[in-house]
Amino acid sequence: MNEHEWIQEFPAAITVCDAEGIILEMNDKAAKTFAADGGRKLIGSNMLDCHPEPARTKTERLLASRERNVYTIEKNGVKKMIYQSPWYKNGEYAGFVELSLEIPFGDLPHFVRS
Repeated sequence: MNEHEWIQEFPAAITVCDAEGIILEMNDKAAKTFAADGGRKLIGSNMLDCHPEPARTKTERLLASRERNVYTIEKNGVKKMIYQSPWYKNGEYAGFVELSLEIPFGDLPHFVRS
C-alpha cells in the first residue's frame, strides 16, 4: 500500500491547502464534490478564489488565526459535517485540512465514555 493510498477512496471529501490557501491535495470524493469548479484542476489554485463573501473573509480569518472550524450543512438533500483544522509539519503551521463527511438526518447516537 502506498503511503496515502487509503485516502483516495475514503468516503469523505478531504482537501488540503498550504498556509496561504493554495490547494495541495484532494482525494477522489473532494474532486467529485468540486467537479463543477474544476475538480483536481483546482490543485495549485488558491481556495479563497472558490469562496464567495462572506465565506471568503471568514476563511481568510481562519488561515490567519489557525483556528479550527466545525459546522454542519445541508445541500441537495445531503447533510454534512464540515471539519476544518490547521495541520502542522515538523511542529510548524503548514495550512488547513477540510473534511466533509456525510451524516444522517435526525439524532445521531451520542456516547459519554470515561
